[in-house]
Amino acid sequence: MNAQTAAPALGLRERKKQQTRQHISDTATRMFLERGFDGVTIAEIAAAADVAKMTVTNYFPRKEDLVLDLGELMIGRMTRAVEAREPGESALAALRRDYLADVAAQRQIIGFSGLEFARLIAGSPALVARVREFYDESERLLAARLAAETEADAADFTPRIAAVMLGGVQRALFEETQRRTLEGESNDAIAAVLTGYVADAFDMLEPSLGGYAVRAG
Repeated sequence: MNAQTAAPALGLRERKKQQTRQHISDTATRMFLERGFDGVTIAEIAAAADVAKMTVTNYFPRKEDLVLDLGELMIGRMTRAVEAREPGESALAALRRDYLADVAAQRQIIGFSGLEFARLIAGSPALVARVREFYDESERLLAARLAAETEADAADFTPRIAAVMLGGVQRALFEETQRRTLEGESNDAIAAVLTGYVADAFDMLEPSLGGYAVRAG
């Protein structure tokens, strides 16, 4: 993967805001795991985290995002991979490389969440729907990026189709990771299987997208 520029150091105010956000999310997740998503109210989370209810909703306007606090990272991950691709590398190749790296690292963002967390998501239609929304938004962002980088005309349907194809593969891989997690497989076992699935899935897209959105050298 490309070396990433180090993010600028955050000031004290921003660090405190991040710490508060993380504390609220951690508190909420612990309570949801103990009592279920529908069994905990925002007011109870605020009390347990020792913050005002409004503070919770300021950081997390939707209750689902208290659980899925990596949503913004999920939404932008495909676009980031395409933006960071190497000269001569296609969008497809960049996304393949990025996904394989995430599998090797067993990142939560692609479904390596652990059994309890996977059960929490699967047991709540609201959380399942929210994950779908993340992938929908991810595809929309990717389509816009592909359109910009290929200088596509507004009427050109290609970027949207390419984004749906690329996003569909990642949805399927996420769902497979969650399914195997729910069946009790270890992260190591899932990663071993998933590495082959990633290769197979992206190979299937190669004839259509292998030469699409190749970054100029």
